[in-house]
Amino acid sequence: MRTDDPLAQVGDESLPPVRDVLAAIATGLWRWDNASGTVTLDAEAARLLGLPERAQTLSEAGVRSRFHPVDWNEIYGIVQLAVAEGTLAEARLRIMDETGRRVLRTVRSRSKPVTHDSTEAYELIGTLQEVTEPPPGTAARTPVTGDWRRSREAFLLDAGRALAEARSTEEVLRVAAGLSMPGFSPDGLAVFGVAGDRLTIIGHHGHEPGDEGPFSAMQLDTDYPAAEVVRTGRAVYLSSPDDYRRRYPAAWPLARRFERQSWAFLPLTVAGRTMGAWMAAFTYPVTFTPDERSVLTTVARMLAQALSRAGVTDSERELTDGLQRSMLPMLGPKIDGMSVAARYVPTGGGLQVGGDWYDMIPLPSGRIAFAIGDVQGHDVRAAGLMGQLRIALRAYASEGHRPDAVLSRATRFLSGITESATYGSSGSGTDEATEYDPRFATCLYVEADPATGVLEIARAGHPEPAIRMADGTVLQRPVAGGLPLGIDPDADYPTTRLVLEPGQTMLICTDGLIETGGHDLETGWSRIRAALEEYLGDDDEQDNLELLADRLVQAVHGPSSHHTTGPLADRREDDIAVLLLSRTSRPEQHVDARRTVLTIAQAEPERIGGARRHLRELLHDWADDDQVDSAVLMVSEMLTNVLVHTDGDALLVAQVSGEPGRRRLRAEVADGSDDLPHKRRPGELASSGRGLVLMELLAGAWGVDPRGDGKSIWFELYEDAGSPEPDGPGEAPGGPGEEPEGPVVPSE
Repeated sequence: MRTDDPLAQVGDESLPPVRDVLAAIATGLWRWDNASGTVTLDAEAARLLGLPERAQTLSEAGVRSRFHPVDWNEIYGIVQLAVAEGTLAEARLRIMDETGRRVLRTVRSRSKPVTHDSTEAYELIGTLQEVTEPPPGTAARTPVTGDWRRSREAFLLDAGRALAEARSTEEVLRVAAGLSMPGFSPDGLAVFGVAGDRLTIIGHHGHEPGDEGPFSAMQLDTDYPAAEVVRTGRAVYLSSPDDYRRRYPAAWPLARRFERQSWAFLPLTVAGRTMGAWMAAFTYPVTFTPDERSVLTTVARMLAQALSRAGVTDSERELTDGLQRSMLPMLGPKIDGMSVAARYVPTGGGLQVGGDWYDMIPLPSGRIAFAIGDVQGHDVRAAGLMGQLRIALRAYASEGHRPDAVLSRATRFLSGITESATYGSSGSGTDEATEYDPRFATCLYVEADPATGVLEIARAGHPEPAIRMADGTVLQRPVAGGLPLGIDPDADYPTTRLVLEPGQTMLICTDGLIETGGHDLETGWSRIRAALEEYLGDDDEQDNLELLADRLVQAVHGPSSHHTTGPLADRREDDIAVLLLSRTSRPEQHVDARRTVLTIAQAEPERIGGARRHLRELLHDWADDDQVDSAVLMVSEMLTNVLVHTDGDALLVAQVSGEPGRRRLRAEVADGSDDLPHKRRPGELASSGRGLVLMELLAGAWGVDPRGDGKSIWFELYEDAGSPEPDGPGEAPGGPGEEPEGPVVPSE
């Protein structure tokens, strides 16, 4: 009998002293004081730890040195779990010798934490008893073996990774339902939330639809395990139906019909706040050992964090959808003579609302205005400026201003509001300078006459439009432009007029459609051109346009809806806005011919180069390259003559008609001068006088037609006639296939 036991004796006088009974079965007693960091052992406990066989008090570090390091880390986590749940802490521990290299024995520890309400300190009072190592075949079910630990750690790592990657509440619940826990897996799951003073069912698995009904609107003071968990923040473990019936008699009839054998209800806690509860139900008995409780608790914590993140994401997505619905307009009623389709696809960053927008504005004249633009940035400020600028544009357009005047007013408006943001009130009653954050915006504004197809376009630093003709040929239309809005409040924006023929479709878009995926302007336009040319629509022109809009978005990053969110959005570098405008063809109209119209203003001779490129695109599949070079040379000469020898603008009309291989090109340049050109014989060193000579040598046919308000010069080329051989002055500067660097020297 030991008389030096520092632990209190507990027992009835009619029974042997407890310490004698424990000594007889080789069981030691110990007390761990968390506040003082000391551990008190009786003689048997000291012996089991490899210490002198006497009662003693050691520091926490002194006791820790006797345990295997892996086991000490294990028991520390088990103790923390027991303290949090108010349950027993049980574990197997390997005792090492003084060198720390040899295992002396394995002991089982069972202890009960005693907490103090006023502090975070606690005491553990428990027992130590030597046990034998289990046979190899049962190693997978013992909590102290490396195999079980490794499988558990691997499971928790996989579960944590899967839950961290879930982006919505639905995904989190799907991941939780698919978790396969090491050694035990629930077949019924339910996640409870809190709405006011009631429980709600966020999601469930392993139950039939409608089974959640009785549990979906319970009061928090209901005698139900999940309600108790939410009220107290402590887990509830029910190892058997009898345990459930005894502890929760009122709720047992609701749970009995599911024929489960064990239940675990764990709190979902984030930042110290219990946001709900998680139920894991089993069809077989589970004793809920400390290791099993540790796994369930860890999963519950990860699940709570994932649900919290998903809740924020869901709220942001709901806010995003609301902002999109409020900021992006719905296209108006059907336009007689035209069809319209639009798409907006936000970027994946932030609130998924950026500075891209489009708009459709009925005008007092009966025409329709279309606007598309992009405010610099992808943040909330960009979205706010976008909303303000869109409203300002709509107001200026509704007042009846022409396209150039609309953009001129818009650049003054944007310059004003970005400069005013530099100064202002701090909100405390004193004026302070805020951070300078100037923004600019690109914009393309189109005023369309549905009856005639005439489009008047003003451009502010925005990508130029593209035209898809009836036969699928795609041309990028050169359009005069000015600086982006907000850079220069006094900037001018010239207007370009063109005609959208029946069966043709105009594409205007933001740079997100062009440059997404690492493309630049050239390669991006090539990708878009391929998508436009390869598309074959159906008989319904409006449906055809909607399908074409979807195809353009899919060509950039895959399938999409009108407003795309979720994981797909995260792969985009920029917002995308697309607007398609199609001139409706009538049965009596023939739209087989390709026809394009360009205006070259007197003050814009540099646009002659754009006209040459445009004509090459129109003749992209012409059989004879020499004829294409000839056509480009003649058109360049005709346009230059108008700008040099008249005071007006030049209007180019080019049309390709007929069957491939036997087609005809007719190009016509009109001006407002009544003076007719005269053929001359320039000398070898002459700098002018070659225009009509070139026409006579290169054209299949040509002529000059007087008009009431001017004249037009035209020529025709025939695909099946071949190209005439020029000699002398008829050869294009730079050789065949090369465009002149500047305007050709004019001649009368």
